[in-house]
Amino acid sequence: MAGKKKWMRGVVKPSRKGVFTAKANAAGQSVHEYAEEKKGAGGTLGKEANLALTFEKTAHKHKVKKSLMKKMYGKK
Repeated sequence: MAGKKKWMRGVVKPSRKGVFTAKANAAGQSVHEYAEEKKGAGGTLGKEANLALTFEKTAHKHKVKKSLMKKMYGKK
């Protein structure tokens, strides 16, 4: 089960980190706006957009879970 949780760490190669964000900034949009616009694109750009949206969902779920744990157990 531990392997399922950590699959995202190795998805983006170190040489490709920040490339999609740079594309979004160059287009004058936020990463979310750019990803929503390009999620249907073919090739690498579409894959990057879908992955960005997946990362966004996962980060949100983690943040919500962490805040709930804080409320329930008073942990940091």
